[in-house]
Order: sequence, then structure tokens, then C-alpha cells
Amino acid sequence: MSLRVGLIGYGTAGAFFHAPLITATPGMTLRSVVTSREVPDGVRRLDRPDQLWEDHDLVVIASPNRTHVPLATEAVLAGVPVVVDKPFAPSVEEARALTSLASSRDVPITVFQNRRWDGDFLTVKDLIRSGALGRVRRFESHFDRWRPTPKETWKELPGREEAGGVLFDLGAHLIDQALQLFGPARSVYAEVNKQRDGVQVDDDFFLALTHESGVLSHLASSTLAAQPGPRFRVLGSSSAYVKYGLDVQEAALRAGEGPGSPDWGVEPEEAWGLLGVAGETTTPVETKPGSYQYFYAAMVSALRDGSPVPVAPESAIATLEIIESALDSPQGFVELPED
Repeated sequence: MSLRVGLIGYGTAGAFFHAPLITATPGMTLRSVVTSREVPDGVRRLDRPDQLWEDHDLVVIASPNRTHVPLATEAVLAGVPVVVDKPFAPSVEEARALTSLASSRDVPITVFQNRRWDGDFLTVKDLIRSGALGRVRRFESHFDRWRPTPKETWKELPGREEAGGVLFDLGAHLIDQALQLFGPARSVYAEVNKQRDGVQVDDDFFLALTHESGVLSHLASSTLAAQPGPRFRVLGSSSAYVKYGLDVQEAALRAGEGPGSPDWGVEPEEAWGLLGVAGETTTPVETKPGSYQYFYAAMVSALRDGSPVPVAPESAIATLEIIESALDSPQGFVELPED
């Protein structure tokens, strides 16, 4: 029997990411959406989240960030497994409490860190694993945008409880990717800024993480990047890898495509990154196909077979610890507390 899925929120995340990915996943059916907007044919539109607690096998929370913890808590108390869109919570304390509650009630909970399955990130991961770069010394990751005028959305609302701003938004992806590649960070140098006229939340950041493994990660995002830099630059002891452009899956989802479409997740050759040494030899590296569909396929296995959830909530807490440290400390160097 197909797992009955209820989706809370039908904005960008719900409509362009979760709904099409759920629909494309064997063993899942998008049964209901809690929203005031129009929903796809064959899907029930509901008015209240509590209408999902009794007849759904999984609830996905894709509503504004401030609602993530309250709604996930209600679902866990009702015994319904939960997917929470990133960021997991506005604070480490809330994330830990929610994780502890879910564990005590044996309710699966996970966080939608979909960019673990970006094609370019999977390529970087493969290059590091293969030793093609030698020993990695520095990892640079940028996610830039050109949005000179702030939008009137909840992501621009001030107040920590809103979890707005680019650090909670794109930073949650960049930090998560760095921790997945190189392990825990022992310190962070942070610059978090407000650059656009009238903006009330951070719209620019630079973080330098020193990992316990010795690797240095430089992570940055700006909404005033009229000319973005490389998405990735990975410097190793024997070679480097430089990659421009973003993973193709988001644009495909926004265009109405999904997993199963021809060439899903496949990047054109002209966008491939280069591996090698400038002035000597550089070689294009085929970008591995992106695979956002893995997240919900893994969730089916977790609910049916007891396999691990695709993203452990503890890993999302580690990301929040860095975000919180960067926001709460003066600009500059921050020593992260030991567990």
C-alpha cells in the first residue's frame, strides 16, 4: 500500500520541490495539502494542519520557518513521521528538544537537506573520495544571487523566531555540505551583513570553518552578486577543481519537469567543471547526475523497513550550531563549544 503523504505549505518549497518529488516517488501518494492556494488535481486541499494527524503516514512541513518546530511537535505528539524543510529550527535548543521528543516517542523525523544530492556536490564528493585532488586543503563554496531589491516575504522578516535571512536560507545548505565532506568544525570565522537598502535581515555572509580534519572551508552567499563567482573551488595538494553554475534540478522542477523526465539531473557538457593545474593540464569532469529523488525514496525505506532516515536530525543540529554561533557572536573568530 502506498504511503499517504500530507504536505503543509504550498509556496516555493511545497509546490516546486516537495510536491513533484513526492508524486514521482514509488510507494508514496500525495494525498493532501494544507494551503489556501490551488492544488494539483486529485489532491485534497485542507484548511488546518491537524486534519493530517489521523489518516496520513507522513507529514511534510514546508511552511514558513517560524512554524517548523510547532507543527513538527504536533505531528510527533500525534505519532506521525515528519519531514521538516530546512532550516530545522530557529535555534539549537528547539531543534534538540524536538529531536529528543521524536526519539522518546519512536517517531521518525528528518530534515530536507536536498542539496546533498546536487550533481556538482556529488561530483566534488566523488573527486575527494577518489584522491584526484590529493589532500584537500581548502574548500570554497558560493551560492550567489542578484536580488538588489528585498522581496516582501516572510524570509525578510526580522526576529530570530522567524529564522529569516540568507544565512538560515542558503547557509543551511552550504554548511551542511561542508560538514558532510570534511566532518565537524572546531571553529568558525564569521562575517554576517545587511547590504541592501531597507533590508531587515542578513543578506550577505562569509564563513571560514576550520574542520577537526584540518580542512578549511570558505562558505559565502550574497544577494548583491551581479556577477557570481565559482559555485565550487576545491584546492588539493596535487590538483584543483573549479565549477561554475548551479545544479540543474531546481530549474527543471520550476519548469514542471521531475524525476523520470528525459535527462533528469544531467548537466550539459559546457557547464562541467575543470580538474587540474592551470597552465599545465586541465580536464573537464562530467558532472554526476543530480538525484533529489533519493531523499523520498530513502524515506519510503525508512518507514517500511526501518532503514535510517535520509538526513539524521543530529546533522541538522550541527549546522544550526554554526549558524547560531555566527549570528550570536561579534563579527570575527568564534570557537565552537565541544559536545
